[in-house]
Amino acid sequence: METVGIRELKTHLSRHLKRVRSGARLLVTVRGRSIATISPVEAPADIHWAHQLVAEGRARWNGGTPTGARTPVKVKGKRTASSVVLEDRR
Repeated sequence: METVGIRELKTHLSRHLKRVRSGARLLVTVRGRSIATISPVEAPADIHWAHQLVAEGRARWNGGTPTGARTPVKVKGKRTASSVVLEDRR
């Protein structure tokens, strides 16, 4: 496990997060004392539920990235569901 000081981490956060994304684990220190570790998040292994939905015919997946609805879902008036979600996030 590699060690990185808090000041170095703050200064070059993007660089260190790229290292973590590629599998590195970091030990964060303040004045030489360990305070935290940063490690990559493991991908969820249990996606059986998604495969079961496809097998039951309740969902479809062709192996690609989701593209969204072909026609936007209308909400009251001329608003779409996506505009409501964006408004709610503000």
